[in-house]
Amino acid sequence: MNAREQQGWRLFRGDGVPRRVEMPPAPPWRRFGSAATGGAATGEERESAAPGPARPSPYLISPEHADVVNAALHLRRPLLVTGSPGTGKSSLARAVAHEMGLGEVLRWPVNSRSTVQDALYRYDAIGRLRETTLSRDRDEAEPDIGSFVRLGPLGTALVPGMRPRVLLVDELDKGDVDLPNDLLTVFEEGEFEIPELARLPEDQSVVEVLTERPGERAAVRRGRLACEEFPVVVITSNGERDFPPAFLRRCVRLELPTPDEERLRAIVTAHLGEEALEEVDQLLEVFLRRRSARELATDQLLNAVFLRSGGVDVTGEGLLEAVLHRLGGAV
Repeated sequence: MNAREQQGWRLFRGDGVPRRVEMPPAPPWRRFGSAATGGAATGEERESAAPGPARPSPYLISPEHADVVNAALHLRRPLLVTGSPGTGKSSLARAVAHEMGLGEVLRWPVNSRSTVQDALYRYDAIGRLRETTLSRDRDEAEPDIGSFVRLGPLGTALVPGMRPRVLLVDELDKGDVDLPNDLLTVFEEGEFEIPELARLPEDQSVVEVLTERPGERAAVRRGRLACEEFPVVVITSNGERDFPPAFLRRCVRLELPTPDEERLRAIVTAHLGEEALEEVDQLLEVFLRRRSARELATDQLLNAVFLRSGGVDVTGEGLLEAVLHRLGGAV
């Protein structure tokens, strides 16, 4: 057995022989549930962090960029964050939530089909009709309409509370061209109406609806929901589309730079410890060279260093190309 197999590298051998294999510890940024040790924010490079609780690693940001974040917090304005993949746009929201003790981040991943309506609330009219018909057949009380209204991430962020909630609007530039303008009214007024509830009789003026968070309900009065503290809104963009001036002037803008060599070393240390620096020199040189010619994200360097720290020769057998693959263009 070679050294790599002795270190538990080949979990899958491709020989068709079944065997019981124990999984090794996951990278710190890929631990979930009880394996995650807290609700701290991930680091600067975790651009495309997976859903789930944030990881206990510091978020590395310069004082100048932190001042821009603070300006948005004081002004109660959305923070529009731009930058290359891997610069930490998405993870900034989790960093703010962790440091300020604002709880779990509400995430709205935007795509070409996204609408403000869906982000505010969804009404299951068909489900209510079905349950109402079944209740009448069984001579039972009709179900509460609130059980068929669920607030989306934006609607949940506006639920009244003493402390603001953190909302991540991820990759807004992937949405419809009119989506930024559609958001203006909600961002300016901090409230919205649910017509299905506004039409109810006076004896149903207060309805408890479901929220984005499992098991949580929110009271809606006369069909309107208004925040008491404007949520902390972090909007990310990869620069695929320009936003209208009316939208831009209502945002505080932050451009995150591509990490230089010194910052990359700090990121590796923050996630993997000082000992990981012993393995980083060659990989960092290759990463910087490749990044100058193709689009790479910082977490790809982290992945390579993590494997190398475990004794894996990532420079051979096509592994380096698999880990440091280009992000843009044809694969």
